Amino acid sequence: MTHSAIDSDQYEAQLSDKAERLKIMLAPFITTELEVFESPATHYRMRAEFRVWHDGDDLYYIMFDPDTREKIRVDDFPVANELINRLMPAVLDYVRDRPTLRQKLFQVEFLSTTTNQALVSLLYHRQLDENWEREVQALKAHLQQYGAIELVGRARKQKICVDKDWVTETLTIKGKPFHFQQVENSFTQPNAAVNQHMVTWALDATINATGDLLELYCGNGNFSLPLAQNFPRVLATEISKTSVASARYNCELNNIDNVTLVRMSAEDFSAVMAGEKESRRANEANLTDFDCRTVLVDPPRAGLDDDTVELVRNYDTIIYVSCNPTTLIENLTALANTHEVERAALFDQFPYTDHMEAGVVLKRK
Repeated sequence: MTHSAIDSDQYEAQLSDKAERLKIMLAPFITTELEVFESPATHYRMRAEFRVWHDGDDLYYIMFDPDTREKIRVDDFPVANELINRLMPAVLDYVRDRPTLRQKLFQVEFLSTTTNQALVSLLYHRQLDENWEREVQALKAHLQQYGAIELVGRARKQKICVDKDWVTETLTIKGKPFHFQQVENSFTQPNAAVNQHMVTWALDATINATGDLLELYCGNGNFSLPLAQNFPRVLATEISKTSVASARYNCELNNIDNVTLVRMSAEDFSAVMAGEKESRRANEANLTDFDCRTVLVDPPRAGLDDDTVELVRNYDTIIYVSCNPTTLIENLTALANTHEVERAALFDQFPYTDHMEAGVVLKRK
């Protein structure tokens, strides 16, 4: 079975269906109109990964049907951006007749940007040696005709960067460019066009904010950096070491000096703020110097844990970006006695799937 193209003619209908479903879920909490931010109908995804299937002399990409686990051959992928679609055959065509690069290659991962950069990761079921390093240099040189391409090789307990393991994405937010280092194997927003809508929406929602901003789950600074212009200071927390390092790098890259980053989980931060825990990192950040009245959260699918719900309840304004409306509803139910929803939005990060990204602005009653 080969991969069939998405039916982009169905995009508007499926978006409308999603909006209706989210309206019904949010109905107990909102009186305002749901804002809907659509995705490009094709070539919207900035990341993709494929298994590599060895079939005699042939070599091709496959994906597995999530329901049947049936193998699906993938020769092109209209979901992914155009650079990824150009690189997909280019990588395999080069590797196919070169045993050193081909042997036990089982997966290829692509991370691309809107600025024609891409990072290609080659994953192997064998250790990589000097011969591989020599040949992969030639592959990198071959791929430069498509853009600024970086290459990484991975095997068990082994990672080889041909040059560097990151690319720089540039997002334009309200006419202003922001540059973000995006590191291989760390979280980045998959749909750049919709991500720009999300950040712009959060920027608009905080335009007249008073006091400082607290952000939990800040990642590489995707929201923190653009929103810093609306606040005297930003206090941002994130558990991933790689993401914190990226966020610090991105502050320098964008000449932003009013963001303080603390490597800490939301759960630990909540415990420190509740006086239940001591933390050297929190002390070094001088938390008591901040006057945070707005909090922004973009949690994982599990939503906010009970302690973090109690923490965010202390802030006048809560901006909540959610990749799982089910856990969003649970958290809104818990917050309903102190806060009410002022704005709600659907961000269609994942067209042609059931996944919905939602955003709500809550104000203290």
